[in-house]
Amino acid sequence: MSLNDALSIAMSGLRANQAAMSLVSSNVANAETPGYIRKSTDQVAVNSGNGSSVRTVGVNRELDQYIQAQLRTETSGAGYASLRSSFLQQMQSLYGDPGSVGSLEYSFNALTTAVQALSTSADSQSARIGVLNAAQTLAQQLNSMTQGIQSLRSAAESGIKDSVTTANTLMKQIAKINNQLTANPQGGTSTDSNTAALLDQRDQYVTQLSQLMDIRVTTNGANQVTIFTGSGVQLVGNEAATLAFNAQGTVSAGTTWSADPSKSNLGSVVIEFPNGGSIDLTAAGAIKSGTIAAYTELRDKTLVEAQNQLDQFAASISSALSDKTTAGSVFPAPTVPPTTLPPGTPTGFTLDVSQMKPGNVIHFTYTDTATNTQREISFMRVDDPSVLPLPNTATTNPNDTVIGLDFSSGFGSVLNQLNAALGGQATFSGTAGALTVVNNPAFANINAASVTVTQGPTDLSNGSPELALFTDNGAAYSGGISKNGSQMTGLAGRLTINNAIVADPSKLVVYGGSTAAGDTTRSALLLNQLNNASFTYSPETGTGSDTAPFKGTLSSYMRQFVGQQGAAADSAKQLADGQNVVLNTLDKKMADASGVNMDDEMAHLLSLQNAYSANARVMSTVNELYKTLMQAF
Repeated sequence: MSLNDALSIAMSGLRANQAAMSLVSSNVANAETPGYIRKSTDQVAVNSGNGSSVRTVGVNRELDQYIQAQLRTETSGAGYASLRSSFLQQMQSLYGDPGSVGSLEYSFNALTTAVQALSTSADSQSARIGVLNAAQTLAQQLNSMTQGIQSLRSAAESGIKDSVTTANTLMKQIAKINNQLTANPQGGTSTDSNTAALLDQRDQYVTQLSQLMDIRVTTNGANQVTIFTGSGVQLVGNEAATLAFNAQGTVSAGTTWSADPSKSNLGSVVIEFPNGGSIDLTAAGAIKSGTIAAYTELRDKTLVEAQNQLDQFAASISSALSDKTTAGSVFPAPTVPPTTLPPGTPTGFTLDVSQMKPGNVIHFTYTDTATNTQREISFMRVDDPSVLPLPNTATTNPNDTVIGLDFSSGFGSVLNQLNAALGGQATFSGTAGALTVVNNPAFANINAASVTVTQGPTDLSNGSPELALFTDNGAAYSGGISKNGSQMTGLAGRLTINNAIVADPSKLVVYGGSTAAGDTTRSALLLNQLNNASFTYSPETGTGSDTAPFKGTLSSYMRQFVGQQGAAADSAKQLADGQNVVLNTLDKKMADASGVNMDDEMAHLLSLQNAYSANARVMSTVNELYKTLMQAF
């Protein structure tokens, strides 16, 4: 090896040492920089005469791509779980701790206690005022809880909007960096310092995007990434798609999302592609994790279900006190003394349907003679024919067939609808005050018939002990269905105390012209209904199922859904805590594999210092040899 070769090799070593020391300096300086990946030089041996010099061909990012992919997946999961837990904890605070002052259970129990005191001292003015105060507190509690739930839904709507704006910014930045990258002529993972810094920055953007939604990332030979949603919709390549979200200003119990844009009152996340075309990601269910998925699920399912629970409770407690079910009178009317009807004489029932309100129901139970099968049918009054036909879910009874009756065109039209609905199995005639239904023994035998009517806010002294203690903003609650939906929707937010009773508390006792001041008939009925009235609750409340809905008293239903909310909040918190443990573990693995370890960098710096000194010593020795050689001449 010539002295020139030795000198050249030593100089290449110094240059390599300088490049490596520069990266060590960069590593140390960025040890606490989020997303910074440890860098090292990419060196190759180069033949140089009788030896090998060294050449730095680029910079390596010490990146563990497998851990990075796991980290992004768990970041999506943690974003989803943490946000959902936060919302459910806030919702749980609306319900309060069971039995504590200010909780829904406490308010309901206070009303029951007040009515019990009234039934003991019906002539006590203070007892009457106590019932009104307790009822007012319960109504305000339901109003406040509804407002809280809808505020959370509004926050979710705003959260989706903000997340979409952030996602668009991130995707544009990722596409911009993609276009700044060029293929590495050396191949592999080696690149230059500027490109390595760009890759660090882009990876940060991708990780932030993964918190918003579940994504899948592929990388080509030029270190450019293509990003898809977890369901396969492309978001970013050399161009970024644009997410659009038509946020709504006001969110209430009546504003719901639908896949049909003409029926939806809330926004959808729509992806618009650079070359035209779009996909409704919300309708397609394309975003399954991350904060956008959590916001969407909370807005359209979790919080809607919670509102349904409150509305069903408000509807049940209102109907329990104001609805009266009257069994039909046997037809023909029995004679005194009883006589045997001639064979083949039609039999049936007579009903008074003159006081029916929208949502009130005529119930029939009959036996199909062809199959000897007992069936149930419910005729529900509607005043808006546009909602017909009604689904069987219009009532909470899973076993009945529901038929809507349009009362808007007079009672003659109602008779025609009834006769057409049963197709000869029974015959309807008479008037609204005396509707007669007669069975046709060849097809069906009617076993029972009844009609449920709702007492209006002013029906306080008509001889019926039922009364409308609660109203729908002053109107009777009867469960009517119109083009705007069910009257039950949002009822918990509109529930108020009957102003006519507030103005005259004696109506809590007096239900007829001759009712004595201390009569306990009405108060006893109210107490019995609050304690013992049993209802079937819609599966939309999340209690029970379509085939086996939850059935129970007001208190048992309240405990059911309050307990469900508490369990859901606890479960969500445990999931979020577990997800955060996984995420923190992966963060540590990522830091160990690809982050900067100061001890390692210091050790490497000492090694480079020694190598630099050795190369410098070689150069110094060569210089001495040259001097000696020159002096020889």
